[in-house]
Amino acid sequence: MDRAGWILLDEPELHFAHDVLVPDLAGWRRETMPAVANEPYFTIRPDWVCEVFSPSTERYDRAAKVALYAAAGVAHAWLVNPLLQILEVLALSAVTPGQWSVLGVHYNDAKVRAKPFEELELDLAILWRDVQL
Repeated sequence: MDRAGWILLDEPELHFAHDVLVPDLAGWRRETMPAVANEPYFTIRPDWVCEVFSPSTERYDRAAKVALYAAAGVAHAWLVNPLLQILEVLALSAVTPGQWSVLGVHYNDAKVRAKPFEELELDLAILWRDVQL
């Protein structure tokens, strides 16, 4: 899917050296990856990833996977917790290589403009609409 110069894919298989990761969503700027290759997995690191937590995956996603994304040079990460209705927006630190900076924590029915898609307003209420608490 092309959205303002981006390629967005759901559950792409990413290979970073010896690590294989599957984010819930990933996005590449067209400058990073101009087209989707006909390959079973991607070795080009995405510019953005999104992990949607569940009780069984949150610990691994938040700790191990997010650290591996930082080490691979993924510039932006969104962490979504539908049960708590929280969106955390992270950016790779310009000061400390391989570390994340928290750009924002948004929750409930907030309307946000979150990097790297700040030109679009996201109504978080839409994300939680079908979540049974």
